Amino acid sequence: MAANDTLSYLMAWATAPLKVASIAPSSSSLAKLMTQDLGPDTGPVLELGAGTGPFTRAMLARGVRESDMTLIEFNADLAHLLRCRFPKSRVLEMDAAELRCKPLYETPLAGAAISGLPFLAIPPRQTLAILEGVFANVRAGGAMYIFTYGFRCPIDQSLLDRLDLEVTRVGHTFRNLPPAAVYRITRMKPAKIYDWRFA
Repeated sequence: MAANDTLSYLMAWATAPLKVASIAPSSSSLAKLMTQDLGPDTGPVLELGAGTGPFTRAMLARGVRESDMTLIEFNADLAHLLRCRFPKSRVLEMDAAELRCKPLYETPLAGAAISGLPFLAIPPRQTLAILEGVFANVRAGGAMYIFTYGFRCPIDQSLLDRLDLEVTRVGHTFRNLPPAAVYRITRMKPAKIYDWRFA
């Protein structure tokens, strides 16, 4: 982690502490855990709260094409940094909650969404808007990956139920400040209907 990354992130945190997940960028260990399911076949990827780009770099290392990445960043300075570092990607300076009313693709196209947002500090109504926006852009079978410093999924189960989403714990890393757990959110698979005619 570069010292200038830490400084950029610290300045962003000082400006808007409730919109930035922590006072330091995510570690390479957390980035690897967050992106372990992604690769060249994932296709377009949506990243929320891209910050200084640790998850972006991890996706590139796994074979995701830079031109397939759409990076969402609320902080203007960090958005500028991302444009300089990842010129082939699409960087949008906006609040992730706006995705609900600003679709990024003509049809749900993204194979995955990676989130660096601090959901423990985001109000339920805004969290709902973010989830609706993400899954309006993620194709069937795609997933959203989030992390938390807490002991359970940071998104309330009632919100997941409202959108027919289910959550799975991916793993945990102590090699991050603070230690973090990663979760995968997907659409619930429709229940199989038993047809007695083929029993």
